[in-house]
Amino acid sequence: MEISNLPHITAIVPAFNEELSIGSVVIGANKFVDQIIVVDDGSTDYTAEIAKKAGAEVIQHSQNMGKGAALKTGFNSIPNTDIVVTIDGDGQHNTQEIPLLIKPIEDGDADMVNGSRYLDRKPNGTPIYRRLGQTVLDKTTNINSGLKITDSQSGFRAFATYTIPSFKFNKTDFSIESEMLMDAAGDFKIVEVQVGVSYNSNNNGGIHTKNPLSHGLSVFVKLLQDMEFRRPLYYFTVPGLILIITGLALGLMFFGRYLDGQMTTLMPTIIAGMIGLGGIFTAFTGIILHSVSGMIQQSMGK
Repeated sequence: MEISNLPHITAIVPAFNEELSIGSVVIGANKFVDQIIVVDDGSTDYTAEIAKKAGAEVIQHSQNMGKGAALKTGFNSIPNTDIVVTIDGDGQHNTQEIPLLIKPIEDGDADMVNGSRYLDRKPNGTPIYRRLGQTVLDKTTNINSGLKITDSQSGFRAFATYTIPSFKFNKTDFSIESEMLMDAAGDFKIVEVQVGVSYNSNNNGGIHTKNPLSHGLSVFVKLLQDMEFRRPLYYFTVPGLILIITGLALGLMFFGRYLDGQMTTLMPTIIAGMIGLGGIFTAFTGIILHSVSGMIQQSMGK
């Protein structure tokens, strides 16, 4: 669906303790959008005051509720608009690249655009440990969604407003990035554009106060929970097959040793058999749930 020549564009900026960067983010984005909504997610500094002075409309949470909750508040508060842009409040994104995000939607080539830091696969200053963690999250998100996204954790995105009803906003934390991709997959065309990133823009901002390891593990656990329902074949059947192979291999090895007289009991063989049986049960659980999921989706017309 092609957007009119002069679309109305709204930017949503979730922010938590971003007083050092929020002003420049708002001023920079103002050049390319018609309206900016900053959702102050319970900040204890001057984020809200600075955002207002910079020209943004500010919605404040009384306490910190998480990025997902902030985005939900922002999306529920937008007026009549054509395109919504989300951008983090910590200044890591280049607001000059907003036109790159909205162009595919304006041209009718996309319904949702993901700003990827890794599309061109060139070094961009991302710490190795962070990139490895993001790769795991990308792979898991892609398994759940059926997409081939290179930066599933990007907060720099553009959406045609007709996509908004598809987002459930069940997640209140940073796993919202993956959830939105999974919600949109299958119903809308999602494309990626290369964007830059600056990790040194605000070392005191909310996103930098979170431990990358705990943050990554938290998102990964949420994605695995989603996989149980979205991709039961991966969640149950693949581990089940691994258990079957393991049980079979161990069983043959132990039984061979028993026949050779190296072992005087069949107990290890029995345990290996139980592992294999557990694998069979797990694998068939995945197959059954996959079939049920397919029937449900078919009945819903998907």
